[in-house]
Amino acid sequence: MDKVVLVTGASSGIGAETARRFAAAGWTVWGLSRSGGAPDGVAPLVCDVTEPAAVAEAVRTLLAASGRLDLLINCAGFGISGAAELTDEADSLRQMQVNLHGAAAVCRACLPALRQSRGMILNVSSVAGALPIPFQTWYSVSKAAVNAYSAALANEVRPFGVRVCAVMPGDIRTGFTAARRKLADETGLYAGRVERSVSRMERDEQNGMPPSAVAGKLFRLASRRRVPPVCTVGAGYSFLVWLARHLPPRLTNRVLYALYAK
Repeated sequence: MDKVVLVTGASSGIGAETARRFAAAGWTVWGLSRSGGAPDGVAPLVCDVTEPAAVAEAVRTLLAASGRLDLLINCAGFGISGAAELTDEADSLRQMQVNLHGAAAVCRACLPALRQSRGMILNVSSVAGALPIPFQTWYSVSKAAVNAYSAALANEVRPFGVRVCAVMPGDIRTGFTAARRKLADETGLYAGRVERSVSRMERDEQNGMPPSAVAGKLFRLASRRRVPPVCTVGAGYSFLVWLARHLPPRLTNRVLYALYAK
């Protein structure tokens, strides 16, 4: 029987590349996005992940047509940048609503079907969840929360045979960079540090890995019987995350200051 995967954020970036990768391998792929855009060979679902009722209806549509679900890959998300002090509550709440609560809403809707198939959930997180980036505070917070959510959920659903993993890419060349919402420092308090930090991050992103590297990692994980609660994409980033776990937190934070906050 053909395996079925649901990919959120499938209209662009990592989500679109991931949907293509699974479709090319013969999976039945459903691509969920607000715009309804999806690569060729992918069945589109129009849905905003921040609307739980719409998410549940989209999953019902998928199950009515395909009869099963073997894999959920949560790629939907966006980023904001700016000083934490100057970030309005509405902006920080929106960041969390999409990146964390949106992923959780899709997980809730899909879990009954995934229990039946003893399937898998792959939540795309970020290295910023393990290495919090100055002036991308709320993005880092949202991805750290995705890591914690995934690890806790993995233990909750383990007895049902459902596997869960948060996958942390590093810098990726996608439209995510251009789509980032930049919050201005109109006070001048941070004296251009926000702009320098974001400029460095965007340069790193545009020189980073292609989204196909993440799609390949997700595809390989999908075939594994066991997955870690959190994993990193790319040997270099894996080493940085490992190093941060073993160095004194004060030293790690000083390095991040030197790179992104001076």
